[in-house]
Amino acid sequence: MVALIVILFPPMVIAFLLVMERVEEPLRRPTSPREVVEFLESATQGEVDTLAASGIRRAMARWRRRRRSRAQQRSETLV
Repeated sequence: MVALIVILFPPMVIAFLLVMERVEEPLRRPTSPREVVEFLESATQGEVDTLAASGIRRAMARWRRRRRSRAQQRSETLV
C-alpha cells in the first residue's frame, strides 16, 4: 500500500500543478488600457454594478462574455 502511494503521489502532484496553471493563467493576464476604455464606453448598468460590487476583474469577465455572445450572434446571422 505504501509503495502504491509512493508511486502515485508524484504524478498526482504534477497533474494538480498543471491544472492549477491553467486556472491561474487568466488571472495573471492584466486588463489592457484599451479594454478598460472600451468597457467604460459600452458597459451596461449591470456591468457597472458588478464593477462596484466585485471589482474590475469580474466586471471585465462579464463584459467580455457579452461581447463574445454578440459576436457569435452576428456571425450566425451572416451565415
